[in-house]
Amino acid sequence: MKKYFVEFIGTFFLVFTIGMAVRSGSPLAPLAIGASLMVMIFAGGHVSGAHFNPAVTLAVWIRGKCDTKDVVPYWLAQLAAGLVAALLVVSLIGKPTEPATHDAMKTLIVEFLFTFALAWVVLNTATAKGTAGNSFYGLAIGMTVMTGAVAVGGISGGAFNPAVGLGVVTMGLEKLGQFWLYLGADLAGGAVAALTYKVVNGDE
Repeated sequence: MKKYFVEFIGTFFLVFTIGMAVRSGSPLAPLAIGASLMVMIFAGGHVSGAHFNPAVTLAVWIRGKCDTKDVVPYWLAQLAAGLVAALLVVSLIGKPTEPATHDAMKTLIVEFLFTFALAWVVLNTATAKGTAGNSFYGLAIGMTVMTGAVAVGGISGGAFNPAVGLGVVTMGLEKLGQFWLYLGADLAGGAVAALTYKVVNGDE
């Protein structure tokens, strides 16, 4: 249960930071989001692996570094955290008058690519033998999310994470249909990253 609780805490603060930073109109929102993920990874990585993202959990499971029995509980903790964080944001500052509109095909492309990048960085900095025991993995992962938010946030909303997708839809930042695009593209990105990792690194 400790692992699932840590997954809830980390995902909660990630989604809460996204909601508050975006709704406040802060120009530093991408930096705050990446930093939030970074510090939560450093805080919880030794307990749960600090996935905070169903797509990352899928990638780590395919890679062989997450027990099958933990996959669904991780997903439930992450999605629940995203929902609770979103409801808190709405209670504090309400919903926007109109959700954002994004092109579906462009969303699928950029969400797949940057979720691939995120999972690829996670696998190579936090699970690979060649980088075992490093102290930079949280920074690398957080900066990947920040980079994606800056590069393609305007195209897709920059979720790269189904739990974030659930959160931003609940906050009213995105339309409900966008969640299904996030879910499909992000899980696919995580899965392909894991398969690519196995091709490059073998069984280690």
